[in-house]
Amino acid sequence: MDQKQFETLVMRAMENLPEVFKESLENVDVVIEDEPTLEQSKSIDTSHRKLVLGLYQGVPLVKRSHYYGMVMPDKISIFKKNIEKICKTDEDVVRIVTHTVQHELAHHLGISDKRLKDLGIY
Repeated sequence: MDQKQFETLVMRAMENLPEVFKESLENVDVVIEDEPTLEQSKSIDTSHRKLVLGLYQGVPLVKRSHYYGMVMPDKISIFKKNIEKICKTDEDVVRIVTHTVQHELAHHLGISDKRLKDLGIY
């Protein structure tokens, strides 16, 4: 899938979020990268998965106090090549991109992987 098509999928996943979640995305950059950088890889717990599909970097909303401000935007990275490696069809890419965007947004909101599992998201 070319870069433009992939960008469109990510934008569509963002646009289709419920309004309440869209409102929480102030000061958050969503970027598409081929794969995690070396620095990003060092910060990722890969014990449960070999390929990382996305990454949230920032301070979750639930951990911010009234002193929080004047900071760089939080960052959600979506890893294009890693997603394409696990997908067999374009429909798989659409599904995984949507899930990955939602998953990383959950981390921005302060929801852990364990809590997502407890909620039956995985």
